[in-house]
Amino acid sequence: MEVLSHNSAPYCHVVYLSCKIVKGRSNSWLLPPSRKHRLLWFGSNKNGPLRISENKQFPLKNLDSRNKFRSLDVLGRVSRVDYNVCNGTYNGYVIGNSGEEGAGTFSGDEESLAKVLIPSLPDEPNGECGAPISSCFWEWKPKLTVHYEKSGCENVSSPPVLLLPGFGVGTFHYEKQLKDLGRDYRVWAIDFLGQGMSLPSEDLTSMSEEVGTSERKNLVWGFGDKTEPWANDLVYSMDLWCDQVRYFVEEVIGEPVYVAGNSLGGFVALYFAASYPHLVKGITLLNATPFWGFLPNPVKSPRLARIFPRSGTFPLSTNVRKLTEFIWRKISDPESIAEVLNQVYVDHSINVDKVFSHILKITQHPAAAASFASIMFAPQGQLSFMEALSRCKRNKVPICLMYGKEDPWVKPIWGLRVKKQMLEAPYYQISPAGHCPHDEVPEAGVFS
Repeated sequence: MEVLSHNSAPYCHVVYLSCKIVKGRSNSWLLPPSRKHRLLWFGSNKNGPLRISENKQFPLKNLDSRNKFRSLDVLGRVSRVDYNVCNGTYNGYVIGNSGEEGAGTFSGDEESLAKVLIPSLPDEPNGECGAPISSCFWEWKPKLTVHYEKSGCENVSSPPVLLLPGFGVGTFHYEKQLKDLGRDYRVWAIDFLGQGMSLPSEDLTSMSEEVGTSERKNLVWGFGDKTEPWANDLVYSMDLWCDQVRYFVEEVIGEPVYVAGNSLGGFVALYFAASYPHLVKGITLLNATPFWGFLPNPVKSPRLARIFPRSGTFPLSTNVRKLTEFIWRKISDPESIAEVLNQVYVDHSINVDKVFSHILKITQHPAAAASFASIMFAPQGQLSFMEALSRCKRNKVPICLMYGKEDPWVKPIWGLRVKKQMLEAPYYQISPAGHCPHDEVPEAGVFS
């Protein structure tokens, strides 16, 4: 993933790097050695002509608008220099960055953020197509099978990375990260239960004998009036997904991980880190949704929860079925899916055909509508977003914030609110980018 750093100070240093996971600690940032690192360092006449460095370790100092320097240590050998960045002809994105320096005076003012240009991913040399991706299934509990994808598992000495998708999508949304990061790291992406390819392989409910045979055939899965024993108390909720991630990390990955999550996946990542900090090395929130669920949690609000008995569980109530059938017809329509993608992807030149086809395929699964109903009528998690954030702060879990500036749903103001609570957390605002910056701008792949 390419990073180009620059500013408009009287003189500047430009670094053009092929970087992977970035680990932040204090004011130093370390980039583990990867396949290739490219350095371009130039300045005004004050600093002399263009200079090229091939040191294994060199300092990067960016001069900001207040004439202060920010230090950056980079590990890795420079293999070649790309002069195209000098003439400004590359295509790129702008990132606003607020790291630890100046955190005490952080105001959330976009104009005060340092600007970073991110050029497009380079063409693969020598016909390389990225790391191979393996599709796997893991039976967590009887009848509850989790689909996941992995890459780079041969990199046994490298840090493990877990990617959590947003609502309505799945592992396919991280294909670019799996291919690229998998070259040097061990990477996993999972489908949450009730989504993607982690939908049930058989009906969760059955019909009573009074229902005719022809009527039974027309029913989609989960709309029966009697729950199968294995699905008793099953509800696709924040707490279920947090447990799913926990056991996946413990039983499949087998060691603490770096976690990155987009939208719903960002909330789950934060919730997981707050609940099991010993399993987390750091998390990255990618336009993380700051709330999930509308109904009261039975543990936090037992009296209020009694008004909504068995919310989100099967069998679905008659009212829930009728409402679901109406809403599902609307949101599963191909035109509606295309319209949503048009909203969340700011750059309409990006080809989203594969994302569209994957989402459409999910909606056609016989259990998709009932799973959607369970998610929509599930209770809130035991921890709110801000409560989970406070726990992470207390446990000193490293957090990195990345938000697409043009997101129509989770606007950057939510990321700035998190930043004000976590002043030491690096904050990146990406533009142009919408709700899914990891897919729209995969070049800006930075993990804390």
